[in-house]
Amino acid sequence: MSDTPSRSHGRLAVSASATPRELMTDRPRLKGAWCAKVVTLFPNVFPGVLDASLTGKALQQGLWALETIDLRTFGTGKHRQVDDTPAGGGAGLVMKPDVLGRALGMAAVGTPGDPARWPRVYLSPRGKPFTQADARRFAAADGMTLLCGRFEGVDQRVIDEFALEEVSIGDFVLTGGEIAAQALIDATVRLIPGVLGNAASTEEESFSDGLLEHPHYTQPREWRGREIPPVLLSGNHGEIAKWRRAEAERLTAERRPDLWAAHRAKTGD
Repeated sequence: MSDTPSRSHGRLAVSASATPRELMTDRPRLKGAWCAKVVTLFPNVFPGVLDASLTGKALQQGLWALETIDLRTFGTGKHRQVDDTPAGGGAGLVMKPDVLGRALGMAAVGTPGDPARWPRVYLSPRGKPFTQADARRFAAADGMTLLCGRFEGVDQRVIDEFALEEVSIGDFVLTGGEIAAQALIDATVRLIPGVLGNAASTEEESFSDGLLEHPHYTQPREWRGREIPPVLLSGNHGEIAKWRRAEAERLTAERRPDLWAAHRAKTGD
């Protein structure tokens, strides 16, 4: 079956080449730049939102790189089949191990075998929840490979053979892994030095210390009868820091009791 889009949503047209497609090829790529390799049936949805704002600017500057591997080119038969009926029966289709194996083998060319240096991730609703700690871990690597699933999922033998790390971005099901891959890449790339331009901004945001982020305010001082909390206008940086910490703790306790419990256990409160 074919899910190939009728038109391109990216910078490059569809082709039958099995060679990884480097996006933004008209831009420099700095030596040693972090790289994401994405194995997908829909290569033309990339870079997508990753081409916008600061991540897009960093991509254009060569601070990181993005390559797509078109899974369809590794399909079997006249119609380049990539899926088949599940063994044992049941609804839906399962992505074939021979097809995935060839694609992941191509993605592995030139990459370190050590998963600490080059994580290999399968975006899966049954995976462990993606966290800020994972984003930091991925950003510290040389790059990573992401497999975007479709249909009912992928043959388990592929997960086992390539020691794929199964990761989920939430307790819900998407039609495919492409949106999840872009979310994961975005969260990771913004931690690469130079992408945001201000390292302090990543140190004070949600989850950086196990808490949700405090509320933010800016001018005008009064808006629709609502005023900026006076402490933020006091100029007393010690009191401002205390207020922000208290607000972060309050919000975490109210909205994420799981995070709050883990924070209290860690700090001994």
